[in-house]
Amino acid sequence: QERLVEAGGGLVQPGGSLRLSCTASGFTLDHYAVAWYRQAPGKLREGVSCISSSGGSTYYSPSARGRFATSRDSGENAVFLQMSELNPEDTAVYSCAADWGGLCVVRGGIPDLYEVDYSGQGTQVTVSS
Repeated sequence: QERLVEAGGGLVQPGGSLRLSCTASGFTLDHYAVAWYRQAPGKLREGVSCISSSGGSTYYSPSARGRFATSRDSGENAVFLQMSELNPEDTAVYSCAADWGGLCVVRGGIPDLYEVDYSGQGTQVTVSS
C-alpha cells in the first residue's frame, strides 16, 4: 500500500526541539517534492516548509525560517523536519504531503505544493511547560 507516515511528534517544553519524519512506503519518495503543513485547533492549515525532489531547494514560512530545517534521505525514503526553539504557538498537528512534479511553490510567502499525490495522517506536536 502506497502511503506517507509521519512520526516524531510529542510533548516538548518551550525552547526545545523535535525531529519529525515523513516516510514513504510502497513507492520511492526521490522524485517527489515534499511539504510539511500544520494545523492548530481552530485554525486553518498552513504550510511550514517544502523541499524539492533534488533537495536543492528548500522553502520556509516566516514563522519557521531560522528555527526549522527540512531535509531528505534517499536511503531512508524519508523527509525530515528538524524543529528547534519551539514555542507554544508551534503546537499543531503536523503532516506531510508529496507532489510527483518535484517542485515547490510559494504563495504569499508560504511554501506549498502544486498538487498533492500523497498525504499523511499527521503527528501531534505539543509545546507546553
